[in-house]
Amino acid sequence: MDIIKQLIDFILHVDIFLNRWTTDYQTWTYLILFIIVFCETGLVVTPFLPGDSLLFASGAIAATDGSPLSIGFLVLMFFSAALLGDNSNFFIGKFLGEKVYKKNYKLISRKNLDKTQKFYEKHGGKTLVIARFMPILRTFAPFVAGVARMTYPHFITYSLIGNVLWVNILCWAGYLFANNIYVKNNFSVVIIVIILISVLPPLIVVLKEKFNKK
Repeated sequence: MDIIKQLIDFILHVDIFLNRWTTDYQTWTYLILFIIVFCETGLVVTPFLPGDSLLFASGAIAATDGSPLSIGFLVLMFFSAALLGDNSNFFIGKFLGEKVYKKNYKLISRKNLDKTQKFYEKHGGKTLVIARFMPILRTFAPFVAGVARMTYPHFITYSLIGNVLWVNILCWAGYLFANNIYVKNNFSVVIIVIILISVLPPLIVVLKEKFNKK
């Protein structure tokens, strides 16, 4: 329970943690951020790590005076982490193949896997772009693409588009709005709004499915 509380605290107050890291570790903060995004994107067992809010908050920190973080390097670093994560998940999915649906792997959420599979069947390769802006789905999308044996050129094309849009939109949004008075004084509220907006699309899909079943 303590770990869950700490994780929730980190997600809701990511700006406080980032400020602490940049003060204590300076440019080594890049490595911490790289690891978080790579794990959230590349390991199917860690979809709970923050993504959208982390990128936005990092962009905002880069805009503050005296920050050791550079917005240009942040964009490049996050893009590299997300792309490597996508590739990692894709090849893990390809290695496990169809048997992932027949065996019950304890560390892989069957519910999230099935949900992403349905999304993939409906939207095809575009899932990799759309899911980039949806927590959990963005972790499972490249994995499902690998399981479905999507060709690598097809996969990497959608992955590149999705990652370029995701990283640039969120990092630059944080950077440009960092000095806004409302954002400055209500950063935690802004983070919560970003989280709610990002979980809204999959929530609508779930509610729509339940309504259709009824």
